[in-house]
Amino acid sequence: MNPVPDRTLYVVACGSPAARRVGRLVTFAQRRGWAVCVVVTPDGRKFVDVPGLAAQTGNPVRSDYKNPGDPDVLPPADAMIVAPATSNTINKWAAGITDTLALGLVVEAQGKGLPIVTLPFTNTALAGHPAFQESVVRLRGWGVRVLLGDEILPLQPPGIGEQIIDRIPWELTLDALDEQIEAATGQR
Repeated sequence: MNPVPDRTLYVVACGSPAARRVGRLVTFAQRRGWAVCVVVTPDGRKFVDVPGLAAQTGNPVRSDYKNPGDPDVLPPADAMIVAPATSNTINKWAAGITDTLALGLVVEAQGKGLPIVTLPFTNTALAGHPAFQESVVRLRGWGVRVLLGDEILPLQPPGIGEQIIDRIPWELTLDALDEQIEAATGQR
């Protein structure tokens, strides 16, 4: 029998073709000893295998705020990885907008000082907009580890995302999270 992990990672996935492969991130995180909960944006839900991820994690996949008075069905997060993160999510997050459960949890986690890593999955046109660039700078300035650049995953022109989803460096998000935790606590 495997021991129950004592730390919980929320994986927040956005509406992107890359979300189809988020189960890979879940597998890598579980191998590193994390209990994993998956939260998706409303558009992210269109791309993921909700029953498959629920079975893989043992937790429901959430995408909507709960009703007032309803109990929380997920354990509290110890850390978060937002991947794939769309330009929409990056911009709203940097502005503090919490109009989806995913954004509400990420903004709240940042306010609590939890370690957060994000891997944007966008294209050259969207990433070239000044608001996106400012949002990345703002999040990095607040201590969020933003994995963006040619050394991580080169940006592609619009319409190519589906062709590169198997090249997403999921494990780099966990490496970056380990580095954040180690820097903050002295332990992994």
